[in-house]
Order: sequence, then structure tokens, then C-alpha cells
Amino acid sequence: MDFLYAQWLGQPVWMWLGFHVLVLSLMAFDLGLLHRDKGRVIGVKESLTLTACYLVLGLAFGGWVWWYMGRTAGEEFVTGLVIEYSLSMDNVFVIAVILTALGVPRSAQHRVLVWGILAAVLLRGLMIGLGAALVEQAHWVLSLFAAFLIYAGLKMLFSKEEDQADIENSASLRFLRRHLRITKEPDGQRFVTRRPHPETGKMVLWLTPLALALTAVNIADVIFAVDSVPAIFAITTNPFIVYTSNIFAILGLRSLYFALAAMVDRFAYLKTALAFILIFIGAKIVIADTLGLVDLPPWVSLAVTLALLTIGVVYSLWRTRGVASEPKEAAHRV
Repeated sequence: MDFLYAQWLGQPVWMWLGFHVLVLSLMAFDLGLLHRDKGRVIGVKESLTLTACYLVLGLAFGGWVWWYMGRTAGEEFVTGLVIEYSLSMDNVFVIAVILTALGVPRSAQHRVLVWGILAAVLLRGLMIGLGAALVEQAHWVLSLFAAFLIYAGLKMLFSKEEDQADIENSASLRFLRRHLRITKEPDGQRFVTRRPHPETGKMVLWLTPLALALTAVNIADVIFAVDSVPAIFAITTNPFIVYTSNIFAILGLRSLYFALAAMVDRFAYLKTALAFILIFIGAKIVIADTLGLVDLPPWVSLAVTLALLTIGVVYSLWRTRGVASEPKEAAHRV
């Protein structure tokens, strides 16, 4: 059993294995017990409750990190968790647009999100591993991350909202429609179904709109990971802290989706707050790491992130008071 104590990416192997056992256990409990009825639509109240549970579990894990790895590591984990949750909110809104534009019924959206999260865990792991290797080999990569974060924040701040037509007519989806067999309407909650070939009449495999939506959701997650992964590296370069805070945020993303998607019109100004968060994190790297002018502890980043997020949420709710947001049922279209 000595291999369990061998170092891998800066931490013993047993810590990595234990974390993944915890994640798999949480998903098995969530999906196997709480949501055995795959066709049941998750309401706003249940969504917020599940999100709160995942957040509490994440903070509890952060408490263990604080106890086992020290105060700085604990602060870095909590800060990373909050930042990832914050940036994931914009991802939620984009996913809502994708699922609506592609005609995925609300009863089937849960299944798409579950498999999307599993893919996101693998993709984030690969991106974080690559980022950690780059930072270890060349510290100047952090300065490159800073420039990108500031650019991404400014672009988010001044860019116009994409409408559903942009999603439906995106290059990636046009490519998939052109080269793959995709049914016009969903087949229950299947990603793949058997239908007759239009020319030969033989039974062949077809992808359903759910498979197309899953692909689009994964593409969106990769795009957002390009922002969120450098953001967490701005807080810490410890691969274990970066990875675990990312995964806990992703686990809460599915639950958070059903609440935010139902109130998407109430958060019109949240994107502005997220843009300022990205700009702040990028500036923090420039000031603290590149120029070495000020050493900002993790709790300062946490406080600023929470303040900006709170302002964005409260201002959005105040400006949109009286607006009733109802979840939109998707119309079937491929």
C-alpha cells in the first residue's frame, strides 16, 4: 500500500483517490436516490436546496483542507470555489439558451446536464493538468493568464448578448448537422436511437437532439473553462486546490441550473459583475505576481469577488423587480 503515499502533482495519491471516491459517492446518491425518476422536472425550490447542500459540502471540504493542509490552502480553496461558482453562473445562462434553442424538453434537461458534468470533470482535469505543467515550467505563463483574463473581462463587459439564432446557427452545430444523422425530434431521453435509413431503409443508428445538445453544452463548458481555469490559477498554483474547487463548483452547477434558468430575466446585470471579477483577478496577477508591488492574500480576492457578485445580483434583482420569469418550454427543432 506504499503507492497510496507516493506523491502525485504535489499531494499523496490517497488524497486524489479519496476525493474522486467522494465525488462518485455524491453523484451516486444524487442520481441514484434523489433523482431516480429521470423524467421529473426539478423545481426552483429543490434546485436552490440542492445547490445549498453542494455549497455546504464544498465548504466542509474546504474546512478539511484548512485543517490538513494549513490556513493558506483553506483560504485558497474557498476563494477558488466562490470564483468558480460565480463564473459558472454565466455558463448556466448560456446552457439555458442552448437547451431551449435545440428543443430539449425540461423533463430531459436533467439527463443532458448529468452527462455534461461527467464530461466537464474529465475536460477540466485535462485543462488543469496542462495549466499546472505550464505554470511549473514557466512562471511567466501566469502573466499570459492575466492578460487573457483582462481581455476576457473587457470583452464580456462591452460585447452584446448572443441571441438564440447565434446558438442554432453556430459553426459547430452546422458541422454536426451536415455530417451526422440527427433525428428531428427527441426519442424519450435517449442520446442514440435506431431509425430506418432514408435511402436504403435499413435500421441504422441516429443521434437525437439530446446528443446534439450534450455536444453543444460540452463545447460551451470548454469555452468557459478557458476563462475559469486561468482565474483559479491566479489564486493558487496548487493542482489539488485548483482541481477540487473546480469540481465542487461543477457539481453544484447542475443543481443551480434549474433555479437560474427559471429566473434568467432577473439577472440582466450579472454579466457585468462577472466581467469585473475577471478584470480584478487579471489585475491581481499583474500587481502581485508579475510586478510584485503588493502581496494580496487569498481572503482579499475572496472578499472582492463576493462583493462584486453580491452587487451584481442585488442590482439585477432591484432593476428587474416586478418582472416575472417563467421557465420556457423548448420547442422541438433540429
